[in-house]
Amino acid sequence: MNALIYKSGIFLTAGVLALGMFSCNQHHDDEDTRQPYVIPDSLMRTLKIDTVKTSNITSALKFSGVVDFNTDKVENIYPLVSGNLQDVTVMPGDYVHAGQTLGVVRSAEIANYTSSLESARAQVQITKKQLQQQQDLAKSGLASQVDVVSAQSNYEQAIAAYTAAQRVMSMNGNSTSGQYLLKSPIDGFVVAKNANSGTNIRSDNSSPLFVISDLKNVWVEANVYEENIGKVHEGDTAEVTTISYPGKVFTGKVNRLMNTLDPTTKVMKMRVILSNPGYLLKPQMFATVSLNDKENKKAIAISSTDLIFDHSQYYVLILQDKKNVQIRPVNVISINGKTAYLSSGVAPGERLIGSDALLIYGSLNS
Repeated sequence: MNALIYKSGIFLTAGVLALGMFSCNQHHDDEDTRQPYVIPDSLMRTLKIDTVKTSNITSALKFSGVVDFNTDKVENIYPLVSGNLQDVTVMPGDYVHAGQTLGVVRSAEIANYTSSLESARAQVQITKKQLQQQQDLAKSGLASQVDVVSAQSNYEQAIAAYTAAQRVMSMNGNSTSGQYLLKSPIDGFVVAKNANSGTNIRSDNSSPLFVISDLKNVWVEANVYEENIGKVHEGDTAEVTTISYPGKVFTGKVNRLMNTLDPTTKVMKMRVILSNPGYLLKPQMFATVSLNDKENKKAIAISSTDLIFDHSQYYVLILQDKKNVQIRPVNVISINGKTAYLSSGVAPGERLIGSDALLIYGSLNS
């Protein structure tokens, strides 16, 4: 009886062990047959899908520069008379309208111009009467034809002098009060101011009193070092960025290359002209100019947003369908803004996941 119980215990223990081993093996089998990752339909509908292409390698050249107003689109306001400047009401950066008074010059020259105009007008009236008298006398035989011709000449000279006096007054604002009004000829911004109220000015000043620019388009003067001179050309498309507007890109054209090097800095000046919507770009603002240098060499090109960097290696996600996504290592030649150039890893025509790639990559590796 005891022997039977002993044997039954052995069989029971062996059965428990066998059951445990079967359960353990079943657990490992479940892990080995885990279902592959499937992209949810809600995510699949919003995915950005890119197609692998081949294109010429383009590298970015970057240059430091400064925003400046377009000197071809400015009005320099010089004093036409000498005198004392008063009532200056504008400051650099102010927006002014065409015809707006910027300052008043109290000038003795204007008073002299007024006097000259009145004298010329009076002389016209006098010579006109003298001509009429000579013509009447000539009809009566009391004056010769020579006298009529002389009076006619004096009258024409008086008219010419009066016309010249009118033009001088017109050039000086037609003021008869001894004041010359400095007015803006265009709508725009005061970008330079070289005088204040109370300043005595001369008509031979070499510097303008005010400089007005519309700032609808501006220049960026950039420095080009010797090693890059052969890579830039007039007409190249340029992208301009500033620290004031992170992420905002202004697009323009290389308008001029100066073709001489600064003897001190050994750089060539490059001018980029671009439109200035909303007057966002201000004169003397620092800027970075980027140009694309196209090499005569083709490579696989993808969007830089397709790349995933993990453990010192770049990867992309190849999409066949929502149930078939493959992680593929790639070798990157260079990255130029929105475009990455590859030497291997993908083939033209393959489809890559360009959005939420990091999320899907993590799910595939979990």
